[in-house]
Amino acid sequence: MKLTSLKALVAAIEEGSLRSAAKRLGVSQPALTKMIRELERELSATLLLRSTTGVLATAQGMVLYERALAADRELEHAVDQIRQLGGRMSGSLAIGAVPLAVMLLIPETLRTFGREFPEIQLRITEELYIAQLTRLRKGEVDIALGPLPEHLPPGEFAVETLMPIDMVIVVRRGNPLARARKLADLAEARWVYTGSTPDTGYAKTLYESHGMTPPPAGALVNSTLGLLSIVGSGNCVGLLPRQIAVHPFAMQHLEIVSVAEGPLRLTLGALARADSALKPSVRHFLAHLHRAAHYLSHGT
Repeated sequence: MKLTSLKALVAAIEEGSLRSAAKRLGVSQPALTKMIRELERELSATLLLRSTTGVLATAQGMVLYERALAADRELEHAVDQIRQLGGRMSGSLAIGAVPLAVMLLIPETLRTFGREFPEIQLRITEELYIAQLTRLRKGEVDIALGPLPEHLPPGEFAVETLMPIDMVIVVRRGNPLARARKLADLAEARWVYTGSTPDTGYAKTLYESHGMTPPPAGALVNSTLGLLSIVGSGNCVGLLPRQIAVHPFAMQHLEIVSVAEGPLRLTLGALARADSALKPSVRHFLAHLHRAAHYLSHGT
């Protein structure tokens, strides 16, 4: 199975057109078609459904597409690691970070890391809830920054503890629920959950940590803006890191609910796959994260 043929399949699926895929790869359309036909013969499976409007991946085609993307990422990581082990600090580094890390840690880390390693291209994407660690496991990001999940599989990840954070309860400014004094007072409220399913999220963790049944999810969001918008304009309840909740912009629309149980205390940390932690740029970025966390905590 040739790498060029896999790239042809990936381009065809992403472009939805053999002509566009050929243009993207800089080859003729007959040459691209031949590469995909060779893959289909080798696997004895139809990978693309062809029509007058373009191409669409079959179930078998999607399986190979996903594996081809993963293989391409691994090869890119290998090339970067080989160059960096040889002393050339170049390539790219992908970071998935929760909003608190994007707001507090990333700017200072980028300042010092970028100054030391200007040839490393950094790609930052926001993650509202990283506990599933899906993108890290797939190799789509090199480092995940967020509250450290419980019960991490031993040996799968390199784990770096950075700083403590408090997740506080917030409601729209003027909402009568702001007068709640214990979690039980909010058990019937419409909670905004963060994550991919109603079975995840810090609100669920907060209630379960006090031996209580979590309230049902009134809304499910995967962005900070979505959470701020829903809580700030309605009667929903949510959780935010204290540093974000007390930001002047947030305080125009939200207020913190002080309950007897206190905030949900979490630890902000960095996770990297154990194998990718050998990559020099990953090790250096983790060191700069520690430096930024120390700077924020101690002002030095």
